[in-house]
Amino acid sequence: MSDLKLRVKEMIIDRLKLEGMTPDQIEDGAPLFGEGLGLDSIDALELVLGIEQVFGVKIEDEASGTKAFRSVEALTAFIAEHRKA
Repeated sequence: MSDLKLRVKEMIIDRLKLEGMTPDQIEDGAPLFGEGLGLDSIDALELVLGIEQVFGVKIEDEASGTKAFRSVEALTAFIAEHRKA
């Protein structure tokens, strides 16, 4: 698991207060909404704030958010692409 992907999973666990869950329990390709982690709109807002604070990446429009929040893999790729050097 890449360092960035591990940090993304840890941020998800921390921000959503998923006590007792470990990063390796979150499947890379699983959807973040619905059948995967089952996130809702409040969870998404919390993650958007976390992504901005932890990684310095802003999700500025709905299309970007939809693409980024497909899975942990997609979110990690989005952060890697938009991260400030």
